[in-house]
Amino acid sequence: MVLHVVAIWVLNIVAGFIGFYLIHPMLLLFLRAIKAKKKQSYPHNTFLPDYGIIVTAFEEVGMIPTAVESLLAMNYERLQIYIVADNCKPTAALHFSDPRVTVLYPETVLASNVASHRFAIDHFERNHDLILIMDSDNLADADLIQNLNNLFSAGFQAVQGIRLAKNLDTTIARLDAARDIYYHYFDGEVMFDLGSSATLSGSGMAFSASLYKRMLAGINMQGAGFDKVLQAALVSEGYRIAFAKDAQVYDQKTAHTTQLVNQRARWIATWFKYFSYGFKILVLGIAKFNFNQVIFGITLLRPPLFIFLSASVLLIIVNLFISTTVSLLLAGALVIYLISFFIPILKKSTDPRILSALLYIPVFVFYQFISLGKSIFSQKANVATKHNIEDKT
Repeated sequence: MVLHVVAIWVLNIVAGFIGFYLIHPMLLLFLRAIKAKKKQSYPHNTFLPDYGIIVTAFEEVGMIPTAVESLLAMNYERLQIYIVADNCKPTAALHFSDPRVTVLYPETVLASNVASHRFAIDHFERNHDLILIMDSDNLADADLIQNLNNLFSAGFQAVQGIRLAKNLDTTIARLDAARDIYYHYFDGEVMFDLGSSATLSGSGMAFSASLYKRMLAGINMQGAGFDKVLQAALVSEGYRIAFAKDAQVYDQKTAHTTQLVNQRARWIATWFKYFSYGFKILVLGIAKFNFNQVIFGITLLRPPLFIFLSASVLLIIVNLFISTTVSLLLAGALVIYLISFFIPILKKSTDPRILSALLYIPVFVFYQFISLGKSIFSQKANVATKHNIEDKT
């Protein structure tokens, strides 16, 4: 009898946790709507800092020339690009005549974003004001830096740009793009408008050079998840990460099922490894009455999308036999979540191919569960995503 009561309580606690995160996006929208403070704008300015742009590559260099071409084509001159070609052999593809490009070949394999960034900084040709982090598969919008500068001139020291889909040639890529639209809207635009911090995306992000160097000095880790550790360190110290929705970076979306499974296995393992930072930041925010930290800590505790959505459906079914009230409440919360999910995706600017791909969300979720299994049982969950896989899902 006692075990039965305990089981019911545990089930209700889990249901409450899942239910909260189902309505969490709508709560953020509600809080933003009732916020009395006038929405702040960040107009164009004449702020012209010197940028050190770090582009990291591990084993693959095929996309670097086009990435560098887009960076050099930006409407900005005060920059130096540092390519860290980790575990790569010197090749003609990485020969650039422009003196604003420096190619670095580490003597030993780094296999880490943190180590690659440190290596680049150690080889800076001059003291830069700001550091921009890019991936080797990214393309920069012509006005990327001007739009980042608008936020830096307003006093922010950490800014995340928006990553848009570079490729929409497969169903998987389109669904991956839909996911990004959702997260950029809620974890970026809405969170920042609300007065909290945007989450970091791993690239298309920029920092004051002095701050980034200091943050890197305090990070001692291997494998994936450096952006999770970095954002936790920044917010814990009281910094607010700005979101520049006009600072556009075009990112290579996961295009095939093998890529999806490998990438998501790495991401899921990273969430389980670092989600406890959410508790620390939440407690810190409550103790300091810091709104930024409270809201950000709550967001970090949110499970991966497919996990809490699948759990909500399972709990709705289970509670039909235990508590119809809980089941109905969860069903209502799920409907609220679905409405919030489609708010950013159904905008006129969304590519019709992305909208048509939404019918295949169940397939996408299926591969996420395969990724979950791989993240638990595989020792290779932290291997970088490969872009040369040819299955055509």
